[in-house]
Amino acid sequence: MADSEKEVAQQSMQERNTASKDGMSSEENDFDYTEEEEAAVRRKIDWHCVPLVTLLYMLCFLDRINIGNARIQGLAKDLDIATGVRFNWALSIFYIIYLLVEVPSNILLKAIGPRFYLPLLVCGFGLVSLCTAFVHDFTGLMVARAFLGIFEGGAMPGMAFFLSCFYKRNELLFRIGIYVSAASIAGAFGGLLAAALSKIPEWGAAGARIHTWRNIFFFEGLITIIIGLLAPIWMPTDPTTAYFLNERERKIAAERLLREHRTDPAKKVTWKDIKAAVFCIHNYTCALAFFLINITVQGLSVFLPTILNDLGWTNTEAQLYSVPPYVCACVVAILVAWLSDKSGQRGVWLGSFACLAIAGFAILRWAEDKNIRYMAVFFVTVGAFPGGPGFLSWAMNNSAGPSVRAITSAYVVTLGTIGGIVATWTYIYTDAPKYHTGHTINLVGQIITACCALFGILYCARENRVRAAGKRDHRLEGLTEEEAEDLGSRHPRFRYWT
Repeated sequence: MADSEKEVAQQSMQERNTASKDGMSSEENDFDYTEEEEAAVRRKIDWHCVPLVTLLYMLCFLDRINIGNARIQGLAKDLDIATGVRFNWALSIFYIIYLLVEVPSNILLKAIGPRFYLPLLVCGFGLVSLCTAFVHDFTGLMVARAFLGIFEGGAMPGMAFFLSCFYKRNELLFRIGIYVSAASIAGAFGGLLAAALSKIPEWGAAGARIHTWRNIFFFEGLITIIIGLLAPIWMPTDPTTAYFLNERERKIAAERLLREHRTDPAKKVTWKDIKAAVFCIHNYTCALAFFLINITVQGLSVFLPTILNDLGWTNTEAQLYSVPPYVCACVVAILVAWLSDKSGQRGVWLGSFACLAIAGFAILRWAEDKNIRYMAVFFVTVGAFPGGPGFLSWAMNNSAGPSVRAITSAYVVTLGTIGGIVATWTYIYTDAPKYHTGHTINLVGQIITACCALFGILYCARENRVRAAGKRDHRLEGLTEEEAEDLGSRHPRFRYWT
């Protein structure tokens, strides 16, 4: 058994002895189960939660980035945004609205529950995507992108929080890694789908003809709406009411989380929870790295077809050549998440793969050969895409209690989303076809990302040593047992993941 697993097991045993502090009855405190039963419950949760969330997030990302595919299929020319910075503004307005709604959306999610709220968001951004097929000018495109930001803003942090309500800390990144890898799947699938949809012959009523790039928005939006309407049938609300578990399995699913987090999952979000997330140094380390990674991931997601097109490939070839880098990024992101969970380490994996992205952007910045530059795209996608779920999970791992995790997931993603705004201005028309400015910005960003990973390792390791030495025990002075448990991640017994 790995050291991290031993630590989790030892912590779980300690929490069983102190479970009564969380307000559990003696009957609940005596409830016990085997490791085999817990594993069986976890497998059921895996099959019913992770595939659904992955599918929904893939649709979310697909509807976000299809504007990049549509651009080279005629959107830029038809809406008169082929030159200048109008296209960049259409991208920016999405992220500006997106970051404003993330935290409020997660607070609503905590109050309403995920079963209907998350599918509502999915139907919302699907409808907006479908309506984008009918815009005829720059103003209409800006309005559509703003509404898309409203619905998509709560999707990523909401789905991350949803999964955190079903999984323990040492299980979380692998699951988040799978669902966030849907971004890579969307990038790969989006290129193939866009190439196919753009070939559909022109159709529609007079004055609302659908063709080429309009087909991309229409059909991708329609598919999203249909799946969003069906999602509540499959999506559970929480472990205590999961329809696919029997009564004993529900108790196991809830009890194992209660013992690890020592917090009532039904507790409402308070100002104290908000302050715990906002004033956590580690959250800002992860948020800064997430911000920098977003500059790369969001920038490539939208501009990669254009970058490849400017390398000399045709529109269709550029769509198809964008597929392999995303496929590789998807596989590697899931593998890194699994290895990180198994090793009980976050920072070392995140820092190592940031170095690969550094190499990729260095090649893109200075190399001239088209094939070498295309190879560098693989380095960049494989190196950068594991970072998003990794830093988000690291922040959530080191936040105690569902309410604090709900705020942490939304807050980190909110700060990180600012990187999406920056990304929309990294690759501009006047910098084509080499895009030296954009590649330089991303190169510096990935260097700082590696430094963030190193700082996170050192900070968390030092704090763990200080707590092990008893130098944080003064925080318990004068507190009742209930008040002590409310310290969350500031509790002297809480240990950070490194």
